Amino acid sequence: MHGSGEGVVVVESVSMRYGTVKALDGVSLVVRRGTIFGIIGSDGAGKSTLLRLVAGMEKPHEGRVLVGGVDTATGRIRREGLVGYMPQRFGLYQDLSVAENMDFFLDVIGVRGQDRKRRKSTYLGFSGLEPFSDRLAGNLSGGMKQKLALACVLLTEPSCLVLDEPTNGVDPVSRREFWDILVHMRERGMAVVVATSYPEEGDLCDEVAFMHRSRIVKAGDPASFKGSHPSIEAAMVALLETMEEGSSP
Repeated sequence: MHGSGEGVVVVESVSMRYGTVKALDGVSLVVRRGTIFGIIGSDGAGKSTLLRLVAGMEKPHEGRVLVGGVDTATGRIRREGLVGYMPQRFGLYQDLSVAENMDFFLDVIGVRGQDRKRRKSTYLGFSGLEPFSDRLAGNLSGGMKQKLALACVLLTEPSCLVLDEPTNGVDPVSRREFWDILVHMRERGMAVVVATSYPEEGDLCDEVAFMHRSRIVKAGDPASFKGSHPSIEAAMVALLETMEEGSSP
């Protein structure tokens, strides 16, 4: 198991409502430095809401979220660049090249001089996009667009990376390459929180949590999550069947 020490991300009994709909119901989790924490579950389970709270995009109605010991409700994590957030629809500029998109984000975060050159070179290299630096973002494949989006997020060099279904609809080879980048960032000590609609990606995580109907119903390392089942997906199906049987009159 990777990771050590106190949690970079600490979610404490968080609940969130949109009108009469409860999007999160008493969710708690801890993500440690140098680990990948995967959140799996169907659409509407609450994954995106949870990630927005971790990224400081919204404030919880109950409970609290800490990143690096800082309460996300204060706005400090965004000002100080503690979290890099990649939503499902990341705002790349289609009529700018790969390099120009990265230059734009470097301008936004105010990085200049040698540090600017270092970051641009580093994350172009990590993403495998260096040979395509002059290609317009609009002419990239789906997988390459996602890698460019990730590279732009990494330019902030956050302590925590938050990704909302980044490989959804991406071809298998690009998915594997994307996860290679995440593993590399984990080895550099980053805490990674990633939501996925592919249960098999849970095997690439240090810890996985299954969300259903606004709650985390099971969490643990991939081996303990699976138990006697052949896969994470099979364990999820069995758990759902058990829950449905328990709720039957």
